[in-house]
Amino acid sequence: MTIPYPTIQPSPAIAAVTPPSGAARPRVTFLGTGYLGATYAICYAELGYEVLGFDVDADKIAMLNAGQVPIHEPGLDELLRRNLAAGRLRFSTDIAETADFGDVHFICVGTPQRADGMGADLSYVEASVTGLAQHLTRKALIVGKSTVPVGTAEWVEQLVDKHTPDGLNVEVAWSPEFLQEGFAVDDVLRPNRIVVGVKSEWANGMLYAAHKGVFDLAATEDREVPLVVTDFSTAELVKVAANAFLATKISFINAMAEVCEASGGDVTQLARAIGYDPRIGNRFLQAGLGFGGACLPKDIRAFQARAQELGAGEALRFLHEVDLINLRRRTRVLQLAADLLGRRSGPAGPDFAGTRIAVLGATFKPNTDDVRDAPALAVAALLQKAGADVHVYDPQGTENARRAVPELTYESSINDAVSDADLVCVLTEWADFRNADPVALGEFVKGRKVVDGRNCLDPALWTQAGWEYRGMGRP
Repeated sequence: MTIPYPTIQPSPAIAAVTPPSGAARPRVTFLGTGYLGATYAICYAELGYEVLGFDVDADKIAMLNAGQVPIHEPGLDELLRRNLAAGRLRFSTDIAETADFGDVHFICVGTPQRADGMGADLSYVEASVTGLAQHLTRKALIVGKSTVPVGTAEWVEQLVDKHTPDGLNVEVAWSPEFLQEGFAVDDVLRPNRIVVGVKSEWANGMLYAAHKGVFDLAATEDREVPLVVTDFSTAELVKVAANAFLATKISFINAMAEVCEASGGDVTQLARAIGYDPRIGNRFLQAGLGFGGACLPKDIRAFQARAQELGAGEALRFLHEVDLINLRRRTRVLQLAADLLGRRSGPAGPDFAGTRIAVLGATFKPNTDDVRDAPALAVAALLQKAGADVHVYDPQGTENARRAVPELTYESSINDAVSDADLVCVLTEWADFRNADPVALGEFVKGRKVVDGRNCLDPALWTQAGWEYRGMGRP
């Protein structure tokens, strides 16, 4: 059922649920303080909840307790320090303390792609649920937030039944997250919907109470937050279905870019034209280097793997092509670079030996320091493997990129990166790069040649400044 708050109030039974700790509001914990867990923990403290974040990484916990966010997310640092000072928020490596503290325990650990296949690795989910369940001493609600294959919540129930002391009647629910890196604070405080998969009125009431701060904020701002109350399987499918649809839309416009490149069309004008159709819309129709990050690539692969296990693999066969289109955009940058530099491509691809190439961008998107499965960093590594001397600059992701691909050369400014470059590749659409002065940059480079891997530059402006310009799917 769908409950748009505050138009429809919850039933008296749901609204009257009392947290097992006896606190006025549920005390909440977040197990896993990576990008997901740390953001939620900090933002829920901002909403007025008593919050404890748990992680096995002692260094990360020490940083958080010292007021330092281990990730780059706009606005999060200030919220962390404010709520630590207010006493609503703390972090711990003690699972027994975590179990004793919370009424609602959110599981926020990673579910990476398995090393031996496309499926999701649920070992972190298993370890966190098992460790928590063994230390619980009263009734509680364990809520999955991690993106998981459908059927995981039922398996978590089995883990809880196996490892929880008798008689506690601990329950399980699922409530997927919908965070966008770079906008995560607002996505937690002002979500466009909340989805909960529950089996009992008590679980529904506890989750309503755990989200009441979100609903109250919406009411003060004259907004509504749709609340979808559903079953376990549907709640699990919502996130992977949304990611699959988004990935498909991005790969669709990149497929159109391939057609435009073959026919002489301009994919930016094509996208603008079809985006005016309200059935399609213009969001995520920006052709370029493709999607990356910690979610979309591994989630669509895990979705395919799980559908295959369920006997529904044929239904998601199209996602294989979505993935392939996305990966082809990375090699397309090398082809454009070879074209600009006059390098022929052999069976193993182009040879860039003796060239210096500046790569602007290492993160998978702007306003984050996340380089996981980042197309920009992958292309930089491919250029280096093809013989180029690659110099990378990113406003926030340099240190993470250096750890991931240490063989590249990393610079501390745009000017240092492009100095004496034969070619500049703009591969992440940071505002610093979009707004860069092509005339000024032209004074530093050896050759005024640019590949716009995100179609974020003004071709006319760069051409007028004497640059040879190549975009993705543009004439």
